Amino acid sequence: MVKDNFKIAGKEYSSRLLVGTGKYLNEKSASQAIRASGAEIVTVAIRRVEIDSNLRDECILNYISPKEFTILPNTAGCFSAEEAVRVARLGREILSNSNLIKLEVLSDPKSLLPLMDETLLATKELVKDGFEVMVYCTDEIDYALKLEDLGCCAVMPLAAPIGSGLGIINPDAIKEIVEKISCPVLVDAGIGTASEVSLAMELGCDAVLLNTAIARAKDPVMMAEAMRDAAVAGRKAFLAGRIPKNELGAPSSPEKGRVNS
Repeated sequence: MVKDNFKIAGKEYSSRLLVGTGKYLNEKSASQAIRASGAEIVTVAIRRVEIDSNLRDECILNYISPKEFTILPNTAGCFSAEEAVRVARLGREILSNSNLIKLEVLSDPKSLLPLMDETLLATKELVKDGFEVMVYCTDEIDYALKLEDLGCCAVMPLAAPIGSGLGIINPDAIKEIVEKISCPVLVDAGIGTASEVSLAMELGCDAVLLNTAIARAKDPVMMAEAMRDAAVAGRKAFLAGRIPKNELGAPSSPEKGRVNS
C-alpha cells in the first residue's frame, strides 16, 4: 500500500486512530490498551493531570511519555468559552508549551453535547493565542464551516453523545462535512465497536478519536487491537473505492459462453 500518513498541525502520523486515557480501571491498564491500539496521539483531560503527585499510579503522564506519543490536552469538563480558554492555557504550561489542544465546550454535564456558540468564541480566542485547535463539535455543516474559517486545525464532529456507544447516528451529516471541509475531519465521541470505526473511515474521515469503547470493554487490550485494525481496513476500503449500490442483482459471472442445461 502506498504511504498514506495522517497529517495534523504540520506533523505526520501513520496511525489514524486517536485514543483517550479516561475511564480505565487504572493507569497501567490504560497504558497497555493505548499501546495495543497503535495510536500515536493520546488525549488527556487537563483536569485529570495530577501534576504535583508523587504517587506514580495517580498520573497517566507517568505511563505515556511525550517522547513516545503526541500528548493532546483537552478541555473536557468546561461549560463556557472563558473556562475552556483558561484550562487550555493551563494545559500548555503543563505540557511544556505545546500549542496543540482539543477544545471541548459542553452544554451540560448530562448530555455532554457541544455548546457551539461558546465553542466558536473559544476557538477564535485560542487561535488568536497561537494554539493549534482541534474542535469537538456537532455534526452540523454550518458550524463546521465556521470553525474552519476561524482557523482550527481539525473539525471533530460527534458520532453520538460522549460515552454512549451508539455509533454514527447521522452518517450523511458526517459525509457532508468531509466533502465540504478542507481541514482534517475526525469523528469524535459515541463510537462503540470496531465496525463503527471502519464506517467513519469509509465515509472519508481522516481519523477517529475514541475512549470509552476501549476503556469499558471486557478486554480493553483486545478491543484496542480491534479498533486499530478497523481503522486500517476502513481507510483501505475508502481508498479502494466501493462498488455503487444497486437495488437489482448483477451477475458476477459472464453471460457469454454460458451452457444451457
